Amino acid sequence: MTQKAKHFRVGEVVSKVTFTYCSKPMSHVFIFTSLIIKHRVMISINSPEKKARNSTMERPYPLLTLSGFFFFFFLLPAACQSCPEYQKQALLKFKSSVLAITSSLNTSDDSPLQEWNSSSNSSCCQWYEVRCNDSPNPTSKVVISGLYLDGLLANLSPQSTILAPLFHITTLEKLYISDNKIQGEISAIGIANLSSLVTLYMDGNNLSGSIPPQLFHLPLLRYLFLDGNSLSGEVPEEIGNITSLQALSISGNKFSDAMLRSVILCLKGLEYLDLSHNYLSMEIPTEIGNLSNIVTLSLNNNGLTGGIPSSLQKLSKLKILHLQNNFLTGEIPSWLFNFEELWNLFLGGNRLIWNNSAEIAPNSRLCQLSLKSCGLVGEVPEWISTLTSLYFLDLGRNNLHGAFPGWLLEMQLQGLILSDNKLTGSLPPDLFSRFHDIGVLALSRNNFSGELPKNIGNATSLRVLTLSENNFSGPVPQSLIQCLHLQLLDLSKNRFSGSFPVFDPQVGIAYIDFSYNDFSGEVPTGFSEETRFLALGGNKFSGGLPFNLTNLSKLERLELQDSNLTGELPNFLSQISTLQILNLRNNSFRGSIPQSFFNQLSSLRILDISSNNLTGEITEEFHNLVGMIEPPNAPSSLIENIALGFTKTWAYQTVQVSLNFADLVVNWKNLKQGISSDILNIYTMLDLSNNQFSGHIPASLGALKALKLLNISHNKLYGKIPTSLGDLENIETLDLSHNNLSGSIPLTLTKLQQLTILDVSNNQLTGRIPDDGKMGTMVLDPNYYANNSGLCGMQIRVPCLEDDGLPLPPPPPTTKTQEHHRKGAWFFWEGVLIGFPVGLLLAIGIIFGTGYFTLSPPLNRQHRPHRPIRG
Repeated sequence: MTQKAKHFRVGEVVSKVTFTYCSKPMSHVFIFTSLIIKHRVMISINSPEKKARNSTMERPYPLLTLSGFFFFFFLLPAACQSCPEYQKQALLKFKSSVLAITSSLNTSDDSPLQEWNSSSNSSCCQWYEVRCNDSPNPTSKVVISGLYLDGLLANLSPQSTILAPLFHITTLEKLYISDNKIQGEISAIGIANLSSLVTLYMDGNNLSGSIPPQLFHLPLLRYLFLDGNSLSGEVPEEIGNITSLQALSISGNKFSDAMLRSVILCLKGLEYLDLSHNYLSMEIPTEIGNLSNIVTLSLNNNGLTGGIPSSLQKLSKLKILHLQNNFLTGEIPSWLFNFEELWNLFLGGNRLIWNNSAEIAPNSRLCQLSLKSCGLVGEVPEWISTLTSLYFLDLGRNNLHGAFPGWLLEMQLQGLILSDNKLTGSLPPDLFSRFHDIGVLALSRNNFSGELPKNIGNATSLRVLTLSENNFSGPVPQSLIQCLHLQLLDLSKNRFSGSFPVFDPQVGIAYIDFSYNDFSGEVPTGFSEETRFLALGGNKFSGGLPFNLTNLSKLERLELQDSNLTGELPNFLSQISTLQILNLRNNSFRGSIPQSFFNQLSSLRILDISSNNLTGEITEEFHNLVGMIEPPNAPSSLIENIALGFTKTWAYQTVQVSLNFADLVVNWKNLKQGISSDILNIYTMLDLSNNQFSGHIPASLGALKALKLLNISHNKLYGKIPTSLGDLENIETLDLSHNNLSGSIPLTLTKLQQLTILDVSNNQLTGRIPDDGKMGTMVLDPNYYANNSGLCGMQIRVPCLEDDGLPLPPPPPTTKTQEHHRKGAWFFWEGVLIGFPVGLLLAIGIIFGTGYFTLSPPLNRQHRPHRPIRG
């Protein structure tokens, strides 16, 4: 007996929900139908990063009469018919293509498509994620009307040609193939076949190329979602043909200004428009006011310029306006708060200016407000208290000062961001008892002080708490462990001390940052098994690394730098096979690098164990670190944002809150620099500097082709520089300084096209510094070659004597006279190069002037006699 699951997406007006129980085809079934009258109201329920398909809310008014129930449940038999044979074969061909890819990749074959089979007793209308038209008439034709294949192919990353069989099912009204990592272009011929299509979701793939014009010839298409791909190109002229379109989302692609112009001019019936995260750079056209039906307008995360056009005032149905993260300028118009239906207003991350004297009328409907970096000055504006429905407020990156306002506690806020201001004082004692529904509280980078309220555990809905870079002190309240939904906790760069709270291993907290406080004692380990980011560096710990760290089986980033840790690097760290980033810089570890690191930490791509007391040789086994060989092609599983759900009256909304992870501080290009977590996924680094490593540089380091930084300076390495380092095709900084290396600099380093810094100073290198390729265009800093015994070349303005076949001069007796010797050598050879040709010409002139030689001109036809050339 099969129960068919139904799917409801953006824009669907559901008239009935049917649960069909069928033992075999053509048998009688009972159909229970609940009639529902739906009043559809299109609203955006997400911040701009959320996929638009979750952006509709519908308000149900259930109506179920007793007679209707009796009729549909007891008296209506229906036949379990199957779809047409050609549609069944199309599905089977699609399944065959999927399983073929699965087999070639040696992945699991437990695909839900296994239940799709060719048996004559198998009704394709009952197959996984297949929906047929629901007709109570046994004589009517049954055809496939919907396919719901979201995420089905995500592990396969197939080409778009895999969809070819599905395009033969011409009766499709709804096609969902989101989040499948499908590559290639959208098939123009295939799309043209789907003349009955009403809803198309192809978002969250890797599609490229342009939007085929045939897509805009589909006469019934109402909902089109292509966001989260790599589409680009010109806008098809046919875009004006599709007058039925109500919702269009092409966010997260590569479209330019022409797309915005075309949409505004041609699709005036749109209710939902999302062009965020593209390459728009124009001013917002005044014609945007002609989109009279628009309910949701998202233009955020582009490069839009100019001011907010006054024509937006004509959009009387507007509920969602997302303009954040552009380059908009000018004063924020107060009329934006006059929209009677406005729910969400996001203006942050622009160059807009807030008029602190503006009078804002109370708005009882505004639910979400972002004025981040909008030039707010003074105390937190009290007019916000008149926004009685507000539950999400972002005032970060302004110039607000004063204490935490008490009137905020009167509001039922579920998300509050006040980071990057100048707020002072301690937090109100009843903050967490009044904010018991708070989901996000971000107060980082202010001047708050004092201890945290002990009742922090009352905020049981808390998911994000960031208090970093303040002056908080005292213990972390033990009640924090009662926040079972906590996912991100950042208390870094304060003065917290005392014992750590011991979290339930089963809670979902993924990000924990307690770095640079005043904690002492042993390294704590009482964290969730779900922890992926653990930063404890910059405290006053003692002893070595505890074995219980191995309980964090999903850990990806571990930072314990600057922590006074001692002992040897433990073998058990290799049991955390998910580790990608390990930072143990500036401790007192001794001994050698455990062999197990190279055999089991295959995902490791950033390793910083510099400034310790490690000894031994740098092993050849580094070539086993696969994470340093292939450039990262997938992002870390560390969540970049959290979708918070809020309930207000009958409406359920979500808002995306970006998570700002701490920068990874590394010794980059001879400076301590922080690498933002936004781009950290593209970096691969190995820093073994400032230890006591000895022996030769292993040639196997050249196999780590993904490295952008390799630093093995300040050790006791000797021998020649391996030519294999010329294979580090992505290297930007290569530091071999302060060792005992000898020989010449390999010519293979000239192949390194990304190289910007090569530091070989303070070694015993000799010979010419290569000046071909990239090494001839790098910044010429002589300090990177200083204190070597015999280097020469234009980089250090020391000529190479072997160019003229002459022996090199002996090295200077002392380093004190080295610079004087170089200058002397330079002027000596300058005299030779100038004096020799001058003397030669003078000698020839004297010889000919005395008549010792005569030159005969060539004979002409008259055989003129020879005449000596007179001086």
